[in-house]
Order: sequence, then structure tokens, then C-alpha cells
Amino acid sequence: MKYFLTLMSFFALSMGFSQELTVDGKTYNVSPNINDGAIELEVSGGVEPYTYKWSNQSTPLTSKRAQGLVEGIPYSVVVTDAAGNSVTKEFEIKTESITEIFNGTMTPAVSALGSVLFWDPFAAIGVYDPVAYADVKLIGVPDWSNETQDKFVMKQWLKTDGQNVAVGDDIAIITSDKNGDITIKATAKGKLRHKVKEGKVIYNSENQEHVIEQGAHYFAEVEYDEPIAMVHPNGDPIIKGIPFIVIWLVLGALFFTIRMGFINIRGFRHSIDLAKGKYDDPDAPGQVTHFQALATAVSGTVGLGNIAGVAVAVSLGGAGATFWMIVCGLLGMSSKFVECTLGVKYRDILPDGRVFGGPMNYLRYGLEKRNMKGFGKVLAGVFAVLAIGASFGGGNMFQANQSFEQLAGQFPMLAGNGFWFGVVTAILVGVVIIGGISSIAKVTGKIVPIMASIYIVAALAVIIMNIQNIGPAFSAIFDGAFSPSALKGGILGVLVIGFQRAAFSNEAGVGSAAIAHSTAKTNNPPSEGFVALLEPFIDTVVVCTLTALVLIFTGMHEVEGMAGAQLTSDAFGSQISWFPYILALAVFLFAFSTMISWSYYGMRAWTYLFGKSKRSEMLYKMLFLVFVVVGASVSLGAVLDFSDMMILAMSFPNIIGLYIMSGEVRKDLDGYLQKLKSNQLFKKAKS
Repeated sequence: MKYFLTLMSFFALSMGFSQELTVDGKTYNVSPNINDGAIELEVSGGVEPYTYKWSNQSTPLTSKRAQGLVEGIPYSVVVTDAAGNSVTKEFEIKTESITEIFNGTMTPAVSALGSVLFWDPFAAIGVYDPVAYADVKLIGVPDWSNETQDKFVMKQWLKTDGQNVAVGDDIAIITSDKNGDITIKATAKGKLRHKVKEGKVIYNSENQEHVIEQGAHYFAEVEYDEPIAMVHPNGDPIIKGIPFIVIWLVLGALFFTIRMGFINIRGFRHSIDLAKGKYDDPDAPGQVTHFQALATAVSGTVGLGNIAGVAVAVSLGGAGATFWMIVCGLLGMSSKFVECTLGVKYRDILPDGRVFGGPMNYLRYGLEKRNMKGFGKVLAGVFAVLAIGASFGGGNMFQANQSFEQLAGQFPMLAGNGFWFGVVTAILVGVVIIGGISSIAKVTGKIVPIMASIYIVAALAVIIMNIQNIGPAFSAIFDGAFSPSALKGGILGVLVIGFQRAAFSNEAGVGSAAIAHSTAKTNNPPSEGFVALLEPFIDTVVVCTLTALVLIFTGMHEVEGMAGAQLTSDAFGSQISWFPYILALAVFLFAFSTMISWSYYGMRAWTYLFGKSKRSEMLYKMLFLVFVVVGASVSLGAVLDFSDMMILAMSFPNIIGLYIMSGEVRKDLDGYLQKLKSNQLFKKAKS
């Protein structure tokens, strides 16, 4: 066919009939909202049909219209006719609103920072090919979804196992209880493999093992003669690499786990005793109790990531991602131990009782002790700048924005009132943060246990209501972790997705929690390290895992194309009809507690750079409250993406410092354990 078209085009050219390929286009700024620009092409001449290779990956090769585009950044398109002639054009949709200008300006910055954080070093040096390939084409029940209520049986195979088939060949007849016999055609060319024998049930919606099992509705696969590269709609190959930031965080966590002698396991019991207040010395320096410091730090990490992020991870990586999420959470406990021990050791307590601690202090003064003063100052300065940016964005605007979206989804009367929602939220946040860390700790000490308990009880209720699914659910998790289907990117893809979600959620190695834990009342820095290691356990091993189990037990992990938080909400709603309303309020509380914790993190970074005066603190707090209103009022797209990335970027200077000082922490740990063993630590008398 292609040869025929080329011959025809040559004939047309020789006869003088063909016109030169010309491409014109119009840009449309549809509304003042971001990311809704469009480009429409007008193509003439050449030989039809045309293909359109857009730089925007979500636009198909067959489409002459690209939409959902970012205003203010250039897009290119290469139009090629059937004869192979091509024309390249570039367009830019003009920005009109302030939010579009911000979004368009920040999009290249997001791309630049993303190219560092998500760079794949193994692919770069040629260890493996990061392009995702499909070895087989899976063939399943027609029009199947996780809501399908039917039973399907393999009635007859029309092609034998191992036989070569072409696209459109009749390969089998299956029987549906609702629709009778259905003839199935091959959807790919290659070698047919049977997955179900004649007379056997393929999928039965009343069988919970089928509902939970990943891909239970597939009954055949076609092996390609050669693996086929998976592509985006615009023809670009799909890349499934190992992001550098995940390697950085996970290798750091693994190193600290080994260096501290598996403190995440052997120190767990003592950490619970500390959190319960058994070793609370009321005369020790600091501002808050061990438990309040833990609650503040947990409130900074337990949030939307545990609800929305886990749903994204399980829908992308399958049930197996849950296993690797738990492994990463357990390793992250050791990173928290190291950074929070140093946070207390190098803190600075002013005469008025205010505490200044965290990575800024230990990076600067800890490295100064090792004759690395200049290097330490640079690392501390970079960390402080990133922490301020992260506090305004990921720790503030993102939380306000997403909590408003969730509440407006469940309570329609809120729709369109983002500004007033932001004002009310800012007032509530302001009332808490004006009082400083003591006020923040008191609030988080009450909110965190309540909201976590509600969420955990609801999750356990859903699991108990579906307790008969426990076997299939855990089979799906372990099978998916070690032998996942080709659809999910292989074992490496599932591992990376699980590790990535855990690392992003619990922030182990990021350093933020060390700022909260540095305020704890203690004479022994390692004691706060012990308390801190509970944080990834609560955040990832408990809360994230329960979210994943709810999705798996209800079969919602098979749903594709739905936003994360909505998927979790639907999973709960399928068992407890009224719970999505409670979940929406829980999301607000999660977001609220995250905002007040991050206000403190950002303020300490701010005072490190701009002075420790109360006036400087108040200026930061006022700015923070303004950003709460901005976050709830407008869509900021790339601004939020960039600030979210800044949270991850904080791990670069932080983990470098932790590596250098890990020997010092190990020495302090050994000394502390010696004191504990010889009963030299302060211990509350039993009442």
C-alpha cells in the first residue's frame, strides 16, 4: 500500500498535479484556566493521508488538533504526508491570565528539575534499555471492567496452543451467562498461548479470588515474534527507568540500616516506650514531649500521599507494589533515626527557650567539626532554600488545593468558593502557628491520633467485611511482587513504583522531620532518633499498606484511568456508603496538620537564612498564610509540581551529610544503649 501511494505521488509530481505540502495552524486560549490551550492545523498539498508527530505526548499521530496544552511554552509538530515529505512547525499559545504566566514560566523549571531527580544512571551507562517492551499481547473477556457482573467459560478453542495467528483470526468461543456464546478474534500477530482449558471458568464475578487476582479475566496471550516497544499516543517510546532520586533515598536507607545494626528492628520496642512517655524528663532541655514531636512529624508526612498516592501506585504497579512499599518503609526507619539523632545533637536553644535545629544546623556545624566548614555552609544553605520553597508549595498550596478539591467533590455547595475556603483555612492555620511549636505540637498531638484512628478503623472494617478475600489478596501481593504480569512493567517496574511511593510518602532521608524532632525534651540525642523511626512505620507500613489492602480487598486495584484519591474514596464507598464524606473531612484534617507542620519546617529554614528574630518569624508566618489562600483559590499546575520536587531535592544535601556523620551517630547510639542497659537513663516512676 505504501509503495502504491509513493508511486502515485511520483506520478502526480511528474504530471505537475501535486502541490507542495503546506501547514498552517491556529492557537486557541480556551479560558483563563491553565493547561487548556489548543492548536488546530490546516494542511494542504502533498499526498494524503498525513501523520502528525506532536511534541505533546498525549496527542495521537492521527490528530491534527492538540488540546490540553500549557499556555506560554512552545510546541512543535512534524507533519508528514504519504510520500514521505514533511514540514515542521512550532506554535505557542499566548498567556492571558496571571496563573497562565506563572504556569508557563514554571513548566520548563519542572522539566529541568525532573531531568535531575528522575534521571536514570543505569540506562545512561547502558546497563539496560529503559524503553518498555511488550513481549505478549494479553487477550481477555470483551468489555471487561472491575464492575462486570457475569460468568465466562472457555467453550472451545478454534486455534491450537502454539499455533501462529494473525490479527482478526477467530481463536476461541467463550460463553457468557448474560450474552451467550462470543467468538473471540486475535488482536495481534504471533504465537497463541492458551491460559485456560476448554470447559473451565475464565472469570466469575461471584468468585472473590477472581475479583482480587490481577488480570484474572485474561484467557489467552499472543507471543510477538519480536518484542514491540510500547509508545505514547504521539509515537514516543514509553520509558520505565529507575529514577536517581529513588536510588539515592533507598541506597541511603539500606546503608544506614546496616551501619546502625538494623536499628529499625532491634530498636522498635524501646521506641514505643519512649513515645509512651516512659523516659520523659520534664527538666530536660527542649520544648515538646517525645510523643508531641512524633505527632508533629507524622502529621507532616501522613496526608494525601497515603490516600491518593498509594492508589496511583497500586493501579500502576499492581498489588505487588504493596510488598516493595513495605520493604522501603522498613528501611526508611533507619534514615529517620540518623537524621533525627543529629537534629537534636546539633540544635541551638536560645535563652527564651526557642529551639533551632534540623539539617541546617547539623550540616553546617557537624561538617565544621570535620574541617569542612565551607562545604557544610553550602549544603545547609541549599537545604534551607529548598525547604522554604517546599513549605510554600508541597507543604502548603498543594495541601490547600487538593483538600478543597476533595471537599468540593463531596459537598457541591463549596464549588467555586476556593478563595473563601482558603481564607477560613488560613485563619485556622494562623491560630495554630502563631503560637509556635508548642501550639503546633498540642494540636497535632490531638489531631493525628484521631484522624489516623478513624482512617485505620475504617480500613480494618473494610478488610474485615471482606475477610474471606485475605488469601487471594496476599497471594496477589506476593505473586505481583515477584512475578508480575507484563502489563505492569515486570518485577523491576513494580519494585520501583513501590519504593518510589514509600520514599515520597514518608520523606525518610529528606530531613524535614529532623526539624520537628529537634524540639523534643531530651538530654540524649539518640532517644529522639528512636522515637523518629516509628514515623515511617506509621506512615508507610501501617497507613499506606492499609490503603493498598482496602483497594485490593475490594478489587479496585484493577480500575484504570481514575484519579488516586477518588479511587480510594470509591473503594471505601463500595463497602461503607457514607464513608466518602468522612474521608473528605479526613483529607482536610490530613492537609491541615501537614500545613501546620510544614509551616514550622519552612520557618526554621527561613530563620536560618534571614535571622532568628521574632519579627523574621512573623514575616514568614504571614507569607505562609497568604499562600494558603492562593493555593485554595487558583490552579497552579507546574508551580505545585516544582515545589513538590523541592521536597525530594532536599534529600541531596541531607543524605550527603548523613553519610559523612554516620560514624558519629553509631558511636552515640552505642553509648546510649550502654546507658540504657546499665539503667542510667531518666525513667518515670510507676504511679
